[in-house]
Amino acid sequence: MTHTAPRTTLTIGSDLPVRRLGYGTVHLTGQGAWGPRGSDANATAVLRRAVELGVTLIDTADNYGPGIAEERVAAALHPYADDLVIATKGGCVRTGADVWHVDGSPAWLRETCEASLRRLRLERVDLYQLHRIDPEVPLADQLGVLRELRDEGKIRHVGLDSVRAEQLQEALDLDIVPIVSVQNRYNVLDRASEPLLKLCEARGIAFLPWFPLGNGALTDHQALTDIAAAHGATPSQVALAWLLHHSPVLCPTPGTGSVAHLEENVAAAELRLTEGDMARLDALTASGA
Repeated sequence: MTHTAPRTTLTIGSDLPVRRLGYGTVHLTGQGAWGPRGSDANATAVLRRAVELGVTLIDTADNYGPGIAEERVAAALHPYADDLVIATKGGCVRTGADVWHVDGSPAWLRETCEASLRRLRLERVDLYQLHRIDPEVPLADQLGVLRELRDEGKIRHVGLDSVRAEQLQEALDLDIVPIVSVQNRYNVLDRASEPLLKLCEARGIAFLPWFPLGNGALTDHQALTDIAAAHGATPSQVALAWLLHHSPVLCPTPGTGSVAHLEENVAAAELRLTEGDMARLDALTASGA
């Protein structure tokens, strides 16, 4: 029996409806998110094809490049379609390939947010996510400057990246600014953030899983390859479809620098898994088959 078809859209906050398969831009930058990857023309082709395919959420960050991914988004898609939601992140400083540090000081968060606005050619960013909570800065101070930026009209909504359930609960309890999204590592084999997902479901908070394909690790997993063969699909499509079926608040934003791979990813939204498929996938663990 086919599993109940998942919802195709999700509303972030109360006013940002998006298709539940977005596009992440880290693969528009080089290894370790340092420098560019591929040509500007290829980046433009991928981004424009994403929008042609109905993607309405573009996820980026100031330290992808750094700055390069945001610049490529603007070069390809500005002026933005009315229904296109741009999400970016700040709070990390990248100094080399896979070399970065956290800086949640209010002055830096303000500076980096305003720099993102300039690169993205926006007066207000739809979704601004704190890329990491800085343990050296009171959370109230970090959320406080994001509240100020929202009140100034530079941020529409605020989210958090790479948090534990108790950290999200702390942010909610502080009640300084509404938290409408989180972005954590999560996929069919990596469910360490399941308690966070349950909290998001209870509070109506969007969960944007990063590494939704396990950075390629899921492509040869036996259960995924078996189910993919039964549907005439790919293991990657099965992994994305599982996320869409698993929880209505999950909104994966897989990244790629290839138009063909992008098209494959977006097509996963059409895949309907059976109850048997879901039972087998739900039972997997990081070492399970």
